[in-house]
Amino acid sequence: MAVTVRGRPIVIFNLDGALYGMMDRCPHQGAGLSQVLQSGLAMSSEPGTAHVERCDEFIRCPWHGWEFDIKTGQSWFDPNGVYAKSLPACAETGDEVMKGPFKAEMIEVSIDENYVVVEI
Repeated sequence: MAVTVRGRPIVIFNLDGALYGMMDRCPHQGAGLSQVLQSGLAMSSEPGTAHVERCDEFIRCPWHGWEFDIKTGQSWFDPNGVYAKSLPACAETGDEVMKGPFKAEMIEVSIDENYVVVEI
């Protein structure tokens, strides 16, 4: 749900009854995040196999494809690594390698009786 509170655009997500809010703009160049599709993470333990984890817990910026974790706002895309250049390789855990340096601004959201409360 997209709302404006005190002039600030906010998008609220409902993940299995838990509400999460963030500013309705990508920290990269300001694209609105309220009109995007939710997705999960495509994971693979070996070449040729893949499965989706954390379904509907991520959104992707409509302008440049940056991905954000709805629960934390953490960016999972690093634009500085997207170019063709030969680099040394090593093995590391996928969770740490995928997290980008940027984070969307999160907003506290709760339910008080029949009202959705947005903390600014």
